Amino acid sequence: MDKKRGFGPVFLSLIPGFRWLWPEAGRIAATVTMDAFLTFYVIALGLVVGSYLNVVIHRLPRGTSTVLPRSACPFCGSLIAARDNLPLISFLLLRGRCRHCRSPIAWRYPALEAATALLFLFCYRAFGPSPDRFFRDGTWLLAAAFGCLLLALAGIDLEHLLLPDRLTLPGIAAGLLLQPWLPWGEAQRAALAAAWPAVAEALPEWFQHLLVGALGALAGAGVLLAVYGGWYLLRRTEGLGLGDVKMLAMIGAFLGWTGVLGTLLVATFTASTVAIVAMLLGRLSLQHKMAFGPFLTLGALVSLLAVGRGGVLGLLTPLLGW
Repeated sequence: MDKKRGFGPVFLSLIPGFRWLWPEAGRIAATVTMDAFLTFYVIALGLVVGSYLNVVIHRLPRGTSTVLPRSACPFCGSLIAARDNLPLISFLLLRGRCRHCRSPIAWRYPALEAATALLFLFCYRAFGPSPDRFFRDGTWLLAAAFGCLLLALAGIDLEHLLLPDRLTLPGIAAGLLLQPWLPWGEAQRAALAAAWPAVAEALPEWFQHLLVGALGALAGAGVLLAVYGGWYLLRRTEGLGLGDVKMLAMIGAFLGWTGVLGTLLVATFTASTVAIVAMLLGRLSLQHKMAFGPFLTLGALVSLLAVGRGGVLGLLTPLLGW
């Protein structure tokens, strides 16, 4: 769509005879209509995936299947009907309560559904193809899938103080294997080749992609392992869990070492800010454990979206369509 023209051609093309005076208006109108439809489709897809992520967060740490049986109210055990399982809509219609026992539904459910829909929209705007190639180029879905993995880990860590190996270890493998097809993969490979010309000459491109992911995973694991070891030597106690180490390694496998750096900057700043405020309010002490996974997720999502927009300042443009 010609973004400088805006939506004017859509309305003008509806005037009888106007397409004869301005034939291009019909083409622009069709593009705008398709873009609006695809935007709605992407948001709806994100809502559905977000609903499934809620199931993953609730069931995976408990060792139960994320597919069967059907979802049920955790208070009264009543099975949730399909009409009560529509992402966001059912929560609003039921006013946040179970239809049978009227127990409150946790706000985490609609919040995660909305966050996943927003994630899908950002990834589509940042990495997606033009509307006419939407069903032929799905690389933006790889970015969205990585974001979903991050959201699931954040939700599990918040609820259970756990970052399960069943997500982080396959995530590391996926980041390494998918490097050539990631929307930012070629740019990262080219940056590696420019920094080490000898590598570009000696190794095939597929191995250069693998090297980008491997260096990122090693950087992510190495930094937090050093923090883990240093804190243990000073205090004789664990300052963070090894799940955080594996999660940052997974982030590095997808985003490379520069993504690890951006993730750590955002995560440590936000985590420190939250911890200081909580201690000042008397809600946290040095003896309390605080989930670090959500902050790693926030940092990784900022780094992910910055990759496709030329920096953090460009993050708002995909959503606004500038």
